[in-house]
Amino acid sequence: MSTYETFIQLNVPVRTAYNQWTQFEEFPRFMKGVKEVRQLDDCHLHWKVKIAGKEKEWDAEIFQQMPDERIAWTSRDGALNGGRVTFHPLSDDRSMVLLQVWYTPEGIVEHVGDELGAVSICVREDLKRFKEFIEKRGRETGAWRGQIDNRNV
Repeated sequence: MSTYETFIQLNVPVRTAYNQWTQFEEFPRFMKGVKEVRQLDDCHLHWKVKIAGKEKEWDAEIFQQMPDERIAWTSRDGALNGGRVTFHPLSDDRSMVLLQVWYTPEGIVEHVGDELGAVSICVREDLKRFKEFIEKRGRETGAWRGQIDNRNV
C-alpha cells in the first residue's frame, strides 16, 4: 500500500472550498484520469477512472464527513484505495486543503509508476487544478452540509 499527502492554499473561504469538494460529480472537471463519479446516496460513490491507460471502477463509502472540517472515505470493491481531505481556515477569505490518499498498486505498470512518483505528482496536480477551478469561479457549484460519522466502517 502507498500513501500520499499534500496540501494547497486557496484564496477562498474554507466554507467555499469544502462545499465544492462535496460536489463529487464535478471531480472530472479538475481531476485528471477521473472519467465519472456518481453519487449513489449520501455515503456511497461509484468511480470510473483511467489509470496508466487502464479503465478501473470501484465503489467507495464516505465514513466521516463534518462540514468545513473533513471528509474520509474507503473503497468497498474494485481498486483498493481511501483517504481523507481536511479543510483549514487561514483567514476569512483564505483556506488550506490537506489531502491524504492511500492505494494499492495493481500490476507492473502501476508498481513502476508508484516507484517513480507518478501518483504523488498526479495528486498534487489535481489539487492545483482544484485551486484554479474554485478560485476562477469564486464560488462553489453546490454544497452538501450533512454530517456522517460511521467510523466503525
